[in-house]
Amino acid sequence: MKLDLSENEIQRYSRHILLPEVGGTGQVALKNASVLVVGAGGLGAPVALYLAAAGVGRIGLVDDDVLELSNLQRQVLHVTHAVGQKKVESARERLTALNPEIVVETWDMRLDAQSAHDLVSRYDLVCDGCDNFATRYAVNAACVRAGKVLVSAAAQRFEGQLATFSPTQGGGCYNCLYPETDGQASGLSCGDAGVLGVVTGVMGTLQATQALKQILGIGQSGIGQLLMWDALRMKFTTMTLSADPACPICGGEHAHG
Repeated sequence: MKLDLSENEIQRYSRHILLPEVGGTGQVALKNASVLVVGAGGLGAPVALYLAAAGVGRIGLVDDDVLELSNLQRQVLHVTHAVGQKKVESARERLTALNPEIVVETWDMRLDAQSAHDLVSRYDLVCDGCDNFATRYAVNAACVRAGKVLVSAAAQRFEGQLATFSPTQGGGCYNCLYPETDGQASGLSCGDAGVLGVVTGVMGTLQATQALKQILGIGQSGIGQLLMWDALRMKFTTMTLSADPACPICGGEHAHG
């Protein structure tokens, strides 16, 4: 564990350190933290950028896609000359250019139940912004099994959702909110339904905010709440979530390992 900051880090993070809620101690906590970001697309882009800028010491990026021109309307982590490149490689180049003080680990793969568990167990916290239900369920189950906080976001058309789940702090898990069914595997993605690019930016930034608050232990955790944003009406709505006692992932004996 690293217990101090270099002179460069003190200068880089000076606006954080000025905050009483963060200070030098909080910045060291960020330096020692690790976050797994699932998806390097519209949501993962702002998440990774802000975690890197904030000084989270180790960031893992999981994505198996190649960058396409149509991605650039919302995936602001990437640039035009990287089209055709693997997203994780493009992302690593941008993040290390932004902050060479951090470690960026890349995983060019699509997660399944086993690989999700293997990766999730290596990090303190997980931010999931992937675009398919199968991966979301695998990541959720891995977080429950490993006792990791999961910050999950989604965006489609002009709307976004954000929820923070913790197996040990109440509020249930992703499967409690969206029980796994065969029908959900065919749900529309951004590629099918479209999305206003900035909606993914707002939701991803909120996701990064929740992750940083969790690491720093400040503010309201958001665990047990679903935040919904309607961009056209500029309206935020918050709903309370509760655990499903019959949930096969976190309910009953599964909630205790």
